[in-house]
Amino acid sequence: MAELLAELARRLVDEPDQVRVEQVEGEDGSLVLRLHVAAEDVGKVIGRQGRIARALRTIVRAGGPFAGRRMQLDIVG
Repeated sequence: MAELLAELARRLVDEPDQVRVEQVEGEDGSLVLRLHVAAEDVGKVIGRQGRIARALRTIVRAGGPFAGRRMQLDIVG
């Protein structure tokens, strides 16, 4: 899932070499994927009225059952 998220984000931003995904353990036992992008690309990943961010979060949550746990997405600039 992290590779898919990174590839989707690379296609959205101006600086694809700055994109990386960090996996951390959430407090409730979930897996949190932190999407790191360049500061000037945060708006492109979020999109107008948060539409792109909402779509990316939906994709990440949909992958949760395949991973056997709940998954979340955080966008970090």
